[in-house]
Amino acid sequence: MSVLNADALPRRVDTTIATALADQRLVGTVVLIARDGEVVHRAVAGHADREAGRPMREDSIFRFSSLTKPIVSAAAMALIEAGSLRLDDELARWIPEFRPRQPDGKEAAITVRQLLTHTAGLTYGLFQPADGPYARHGVSDGLAEPGLSMADELARLEAVPLAYVPGSAWGYSLAIDVLGEVLARAAGMSLPDVVARKVTGPLGMRDTSFEVRDRARLAVAYADARPPRLMRDPDVVPFGDGAGIKFSPARVFDPASFASGGAGLAGTAGDFLTFLETIRRGGAPILSRASTEAMTANQIGSLRITTEETPSWGFGFGGAVLMDRELAGVPQENGTWKWGGVYGHHWYVDKTNRLTVIALTNTAIEGMAGSFVAELQRAVYGH
Repeated sequence: MSVLNADALPRRVDTTIATALADQRLVGTVVLIARDGEVVHRAVAGHADREAGRPMREDSIFRFSSLTKPIVSAAAMALIEAGSLRLDDELARWIPEFRPRQPDGKEAAITVRQLLTHTAGLTYGLFQPADGPYARHGVSDGLAEPGLSMADELARLEAVPLAYVPGSAWGYSLAIDVLGEVLARAAGMSLPDVVARKVTGPLGMRDTSFEVRDRARLAVAYADARPPRLMRDPDVVPFGDGAGIKFSPARVFDPASFASGGAGLAGTAGDFLTFLETIRRGGAPILSRASTEAMTANQIGSLRITTEETPSWGFGFGGAVLMDRELAGVPQENGTWKWGGVYGHHWYVDKTNRLTVIALTNTAIEGMAGSFVAELQRAVYGH
């Protein structure tokens, strides 16, 4: 794919970013594009704090939201390799007090594999009506409700029947939050310690943590508007046909908040590139090649994910896997592994083209699911 080596790549990408900023769809962004492990373009633009006039920096820290999921999934694979956990372990082995029920009232048997692949029967409150069952029982999506403990979260979640029988469907969900508690119990330490020992520590990801280690570098959060508005605390940002996404930007500062395995990390674009490149190259020093191949391969059989317009993506461990590029209408090759984060991020690893792209923004939801995503994709691939 020689277009990626063309001199025009930086111009295309920078023009795309400048347009999004000029159109007042984004406040600030860091974009890193790597080919064969070498960064071929880095773009840093806009503001980390518009009101204070603080410019974005390449080492700005972002609330990762769902960029947390592949990192926690990698920690799970590390525990599986160590023999502390198995993919087919049932949830009841590790959290016996948590006894979710199927829609028919029967007790559900959920496995670690189903948690990793979002086939466990759970969902997110953001997909339900504002007065839906998760809202009525106070279930947190892991982005707000500062101070809520994991014990209280599980008790609230247990009170709501599952959305479907585990294994029968794919549904994006709180499964990785529940998995985080499984990892903590299997390892005999907190989830932050598991992630630090198994992933971020060995990889030197010094700025990635369930707390913000340098608040002066933290990007301020904004919500979609023209221009984007400063995110309140708490705030609800519209998304799809559901209740919207409830945010509390201050949650990351509250040590009493449960460590959300699905949304709780904060970190930098450089750290996340280090992680993705580790997975793309085969996992050393944190995982075996077999584990990384499992993470980036479809693990849900004939099921397809429901967050895309066409049934063209499967799901691995930590991200979606492209199964039919023609049906999806995208330039990436089949086997591409990707996901995003509701604070305004998206990423993908196109294994065939040895390409890794990370775009972190401080604007929800545009940076994850707005027109910027497709525009940047066209700029990267040249069409």
